[in-house]
Amino acid sequence: MRVFNFFIAIFCFSFISCTEDNTKNIDNSFTDANGSKMVLIGNSFFKPYANHLNTMALHAGFEDHEATLVFRGGENGRPLNFWEDSNSAEHLQIKTALDEGNVEYFGMTSGHEPNDRIEGHRAWISYALQKNPDIKIFIAIPPVDFPANWDQFAQDNGFNSIQELYDYFVNQIVHQEMIDQLRAEFPNTTIFTIPTGWAAINIAQMKDNNDLLDDVSWFGSKPESIFTDQKGHQGQIVIETGTLIWLQSIYNVDLTANTYDTGFNTDLHQIATNIVVNHDNQYKQN
Repeated sequence: MRVFNFFIAIFCFSFISCTEDNTKNIDNSFTDANGSKMVLIGNSFFKPYANHLNTMALHAGFEDHEATLVFRGGENGRPLNFWEDSNSAEHLQIKTALDEGNVEYFGMTSGHEPNDRIEGHRAWISYALQKNPDIKIFIAIPPVDFPANWDQFAQDNGFNSIQELYDYFVNQIVHQEMIDQLRAEFPNTTIFTIPTGWAAINIAQMKDNNDLLDDVSWFGSKPESIFTDQKGHQGQIVIETGTLIWLQSIYNVDLTANTYDTGFNTDLHQIATNIVVNHDNQYKQN
């Protein structure tokens, strides 16, 4: 049996605020597409992608894209915490957004308690279906935090690399122990995952291999680094890549034809495409 307690620590993220550049030109290659109404809830390893999706969706021609983002830092941004804090403003905001109806996507993080991994997700899905019977659910899977310790952390848990550890978490913990159970309990609802964490892991590996075409630091300012702090909060190069993964996973945009300018020389579209292609087809949106 592997020593595998990282799924507890992986979601203990601290608060961070994010700002996005909304000044880029519109890509008219998808002008006939319709956007979707979404409710997105999570923490600081979820918020940057949810925010930046507004920019990328508009650029891709999804003019009706509409997302309500409800954010809290760290464990407070997990579905279970949002649900149990029933008197909080955020809990009421999520319910209000879902009660409006016509919500097409409900996105959450994969953060959970080890004894019942889907308790919070189950509660929110049940509530969302009351007014949105055709809603689609996605769960975004963040990377392991504290990237400077990734190698040692992987070894301590019986893995040869952070790639092996994260692959195990995605496919064994989230997919088999969470998504499969949620699909069994909600057989008529589309439930899929977005492996956002691969963006940080792959960019970091490319940095190690000297394969990046941009001069970015491991840690530093958001525009010029992979991570902004030791916790592993995302630099812009990771945010751009991760949001492209979201764009393809949710809106099925062909990233090889997408002309959005990420602001980096490295082909982030190709990195995101490879991540989506390698994601298990059974857990993509049908």
